Amino acid sequence: MSTERPSEADIVRPMQRTSKGYYGLLAILSLGILTFLIGWGLQLRDGLIVTNLGDWGSSGGVTWGLYIGAFIWWVGIAHGGIILSAAVRLLGMDRYKPVARLAELLTIAGLTAAGLYIIIHVGRPDRIVTSILLNYHETIHTSPLVWDVTVITLYFVMTATYLALTIRYDVTRLRDDLPDRLEPLYRALTIGYTEEEDEVVDRMVWWLALGIIILAPLLLHGGVIPWLFALLSSMPGWSGAIQGPQFLTIALTSAISGVLIASYAFRRTYDWDHIITDDVFRGLLLWLGFFSLLFLWLQLQQVINGVFAPPVDVDYAMHAKLAQPLYWVSMGLVFGTMAYVFAQTLRPSLFSLERSIAAAVAVLCATLVEKILFVVEGLMHPTFSLYSGVPGSYFPSLVELSSLVGTIAIVTMFFMVVAKVIPVVELHAIEELRGHDDEAESAPTADSPMEVNA
Repeated sequence: MSTERPSEADIVRPMQRTSKGYYGLLAILSLGILTFLIGWGLQLRDGLIVTNLGDWGSSGGVTWGLYIGAFIWWVGIAHGGIILSAAVRLLGMDRYKPVARLAELLTIAGLTAAGLYIIIHVGRPDRIVTSILLNYHETIHTSPLVWDVTVITLYFVMTATYLALTIRYDVTRLRDDLPDRLEPLYRALTIGYTEEEDEVVDRMVWWLALGIIILAPLLLHGGVIPWLFALLSSMPGWSGAIQGPQFLTIALTSAISGVLIASYAFRRTYDWDHIITDDVFRGLLLWLGFFSLLFLWLQLQQVINGVFAPPVDVDYAMHAKLAQPLYWVSMGLVFGTMAYVFAQTLRPSLFSLERSIAAAVAVLCATLVEKILFVVEGLMHPTFSLYSGVPGSYFPSLVELSSLVGTIAIVTMFFMVVAKVIPVVELHAIEELRGHDDEAESAPTADSPMEVNA
């Protein structure tokens, strides 16, 4: 492990150093976004028929598919990210302060991707204006889509405010090392800044963190999103009070996985071994294992309630779900991750950064598959079927798959671009790490004069 002392030069390095690999990755991500734009262009030209969505019946698929499954997935990642960051500030979890801003950026990027899916799924972007904004006072009482837009906007504003407040301190003190070409942006970010505001900002950020922690289970992935499904009793695959806690655990496992991947990417690219240490990864892995355990336990609760003397419609929906090989694949990935986390806890030699990232990727894949299956299977097996005969089948179209590739590319590019504009590790984190190093160096040892005199 590196013994190098953390410094301000470390966190401004991404803004000062750009390699050929950076531009190569940008080119690859641009191709992914272009693929998405081509697919979306086809959908705008020909309609949702290019996805087979909206053709609900024995001859077609389902009204919702990957679009809504991926929407839930991105919202969960975003929601869990801001919870992690808020917990660091609210509960004094200084161990994770080096990755707190990465979690905040993940929230901004994830909410953007989720909002994009709403625009994609309504068919025409202008419907966001005509159906939601212009008639908000009416649709807020009746439309689940409007509630989605409302809570996403609320969390986006709260997270952006949260981020903007903490950036002012960093930009002011690191200004001489930041790119001169971005001076207008930095001037705008620090309008009216004085050192006297630091204490006030700390209090404001603490209260914002408290609000986020309180609202998280009530509104976003623990509230509004699962309520939109759980309150539909005619859909036995969706209905039930357990959906709120289930969605929350999926959000937290997905977000921790996303933070692990982002942290590893920045650590490896910019030699931040002494900033984002192995200890941070071990801690995040423990939380990932804990929430994976909760995720599997809640899944078990759903299965037991669905197979032990259930109503006919619940029995049918649950057995259809259990017959899906992809469901067991997703559960196996989460179980494998949980098993690895607890194994490396008991036997530390099993820990490695590469295995940690493999576990994070496995969980992200598992939660995405589970959410898509949740949406599709819930629609396939309603209590009152609209069509007789065997339900239709569903497989994501190339247009839908292109949207997934595109949103992942957008989120990745967001991190790459933001890292060239602002420090993705807080200056406070560097100052605290350096302070801990100073304390460790000044602590008495067995050979120190203090102990000899004693």
